[in-house]
Amino acid sequence: MRAMILAAGRGERMRPLTDKTPKPLLKIKDKCLIEYHIDNLVTAGFTEIMINHAYLGEQIEQTLGDGQRYGAKIFYSPETTALETGGGIFQALPLLGNSHFLVVNGDIWCDYPFANLKHSVTKLAHLVLVNNPIHNPQGDFHLNQQQVHQTGNQNLTFSGIGVYHPDLFKNCSAGRFSLVPLLTQAMQINQVTGEHYQGKWMDIGTPERLWQLNNKT
Repeated sequence: MRAMILAAGRGERMRPLTDKTPKPLLKIKDKCLIEYHIDNLVTAGFTEIMINHAYLGEQIEQTLGDGQRYGAKIFYSPETTALETGGGIFQALPLLGNSHFLVVNGDIWCDYPFANLKHSVTKLAHLVLVNNPIHNPQGDFHLNQQQVHQTGNQNLTFSGIGVYHPDLFKNCSAGRFSLVPLLTQAMQINQVTGEHYQGKWMDIGTPERLWQLNNKT
């Protein structure tokens, strides 16, 4: 199974830190945020990694290179303008193969064991959900016996970690679009499974959260 790290966001909420540095290259201690993902993916056996980028993307390529020093092969999917999650994945599909692939947001930090996802997905999508953080108290989706629904009695937050099959995107066209409508359509036909992860996870969406994480790790 191949993996993709989403790294094309502008990081507006992280300014001024992202004025000259793309958000995935911001540091947690002495390591770039995206390097934590690469190391965790390689440890879990994901050695072919795709990374999309747009804003200051050349810095990402210069920093990470071909992935050899991480024990991986890194491929890039440059975007002239950010295509959002759905459009970015769709553009990278030729690099991701014909079977399920893992996608992780480049602006989260977690200790999720990615190896758990290598052989367990049979539907169009599988989402890792987490407890609702302060900034997203209403959550995103409802989990009921490993089946994910759009709404329910108690929603959880989508972690930014998911496994998808290329068929999820079979009716899509190139361009900018969100992943969410594709997921909600798949939920309506019971094609989205999920799990509730309660380990370490954080959305690094603001300078304050980055500071908080740097002072916790």
